[in-house]
Amino acid sequence: QVQLVESGGGLVQAGDSLRLSCTTSGITFSQYSMAWFRQTPGQERELIAAIAWTGGSTYYADFMKGRATISRDNAKNTVYLQMNSLAPEDTAVYFCAARFRGVRDSYSRPEGYTNWGPGTQVTVSS
Repeated sequence: QVQLVESGGGLVQAGDSLRLSCTTSGITFSQYSMAWFRQTPGQERELIAAIAWTGGSTYYADFMKGRATISRDNAKNTVYLQMNSLAPEDTAVYFCAARFRGVRDSYSRPEGYTNWGPGTQVTVSS
């Protein structure tokens, strides 16, 4: 059974940093590209960052460039998202997602990912 479980969310103040983790099981983690998305009520899920299965390339949404770092630890089957300089508009539910290395699709399309975590709430107060 495939499971992705996010952790590290919570309530922070504007300007703070936060590190999210997503631990996986049931997949050969090293063979999967991983991504972080976020979603607010009434809005579509949007990509924050993605990291290739090789770990050799990363992709960031424009709104997060310079403020976020995605990384992976294959030994721990875990992907991380370090976010800095958080602002109230970053308040959302944050999801991690996985797709097999053979998928040829834009990282930004949620439809390209086969497995998702339940999400973790991040709330940034002003």
